[in-house]
Amino acid sequence: MMAFVAHNMAPLMFAGLILFMLYGYPAAFSLAAVGLFFGFLGVELGLIAPDFLGNIIFQIEGVLRNDLLLAIPFFTLMGAILERSGLAEDLLDGFGQLFGGVRGGLSYAVILVGAVLGAITGTVAASVIAMGLISLPVMMRYGYNIRHATGVIAASGTITQLIPPSLVLVVLADQMGVDVGEMYKGAMGPSVVQVLLFMAFVLLVSIFRPDHVPALPPEARTLRGWALLWRCLRGMVPSLALIFIVLGTIFTGLATATEAGAMGVLGALILALLNGRLDRALVYYGMQSTMRITAMVVLILIGARVFSLVFQGVGGKEWIEGMLVALPGGQVGFLIAVNAFVFVIAFFLDFFEIAFIIVPLLAPVAQTLGINLVWFGVLLGANMQTSFMHPPFGFALFYLRGIAPSSVRSRDIYWGAIPWVILQLLLVIILIAFPEVVTAFLDKEIVVAPDFEVIVPQGGQELDPLAPPAFDLNTPPPVQ
Repeated sequence: MMAFVAHNMAPLMFAGLILFMLYGYPAAFSLAAVGLFFGFLGVELGLIAPDFLGNIIFQIEGVLRNDLLLAIPFFTLMGAILERSGLAEDLLDGFGQLFGGVRGGLSYAVILVGAVLGAITGTVAASVIAMGLISLPVMMRYGYNIRHATGVIAASGTITQLIPPSLVLVVLADQMGVDVGEMYKGAMGPSVVQVLLFMAFVLLVSIFRPDHVPALPPEARTLRGWALLWRCLRGMVPSLALIFIVLGTIFTGLATATEAGAMGVLGALILALLNGRLDRALVYYGMQSTMRITAMVVLILIGARVFSLVFQGVGGKEWIEGMLVALPGGQVGFLIAVNAFVFVIAFFLDFFEIAFIIVPLLAPVAQTLGINLVWFGVLLGANMQTSFMHPPFGFALFYLRGIAPSSVRSRDIYWGAIPWVILQLLLVIILIAFPEVVTAFLDKEIVVAPDFEVIVPQGGQELDPLAPPAFDLNTPPPVQ
């Protein structure tokens, strides 16, 4: 029995993690518990040296010293402030009036506003909640099909995952060891394609099911001429200014992602002040949301480092590579298998858990196959959009359920999400078939990530840190 365990430690370790997650135990503690248990078991079986586990300290220190992860609390705080700043109301009111005269006009407005909010907030919750509170009652009042209305709101909020400055792209860049600015640039093309796919679907609905997306009656379109242009500009000008502050400074090299996030927070506070929304309650809400999300991310990442360290020590990297590199079809076969796996696992894990657990296992294989890691990261980001959208654990659906009227049934919210999940998967297919949608926006070709630093502790096991820099010149050497 012990011989079987020793020869199959890596798959047993992965299976143990899946069982913990299915049981519903918090991801951060599941990762750490499984990692420590199998670490001690590996020491007892002689698979790894006791000194090897001392590297856990340096892995955790690497997480806490990672400057890039500071972008997460800044973007989260910015999104929380903008959620209640009044910007979404101005945008939806202006675009709703602008497109209200055509069938599906409110849907077009929701999609475009979702894209704009995604480019300035970076958080799905802020977009879905803001648009759901403002636009869902209006769409229901004017006879929109409830499944279409809830679906378009949830999907448009989920675009935030792909549109820079997405938190998903920050995490993926960190885990793959690529520049976050390049990841943002690579996501520009797919973001536009996703918006166009959503709008094309609304057009088809307006043609084949016009009763599902009626035009607003004339009495509902109260703005005309300069008043309409002014209402649109009132929402767009601050939005474009914030987009330049956040993305423009990153793309031009004037600021890092963390610095741009800090400036974005300042811009959001100014915008809330100008709209008369800046008060103690808003600041407290923003700081509370930021604290909760940041603590969750850091704990998951620490747990993931513990799991990954032991997983590599017992031969997990070689086990994963052996399975995936040998798939028929080369790069295409690998990409199809990986995207199918990520889509299925997203039914049970959220995007942070996928990014910290699954992506570090896949990146070295992609590197071995010579795949552009920026393109691969954007591809996974497009796929991971679905983790917010498909039942039963899609967070965008939970957010919408939380703010929707009681007359809206959960069943309608779930069924309404299905066409939009299909459109998100269609984007994944497009990116595989036409990688230039991503690579055309990059300043330079990035084929593989920087070489990982290899540490050989006593006993000869190789540790391949998953998210460089795990150590730097100021960090003591690993335990020998």
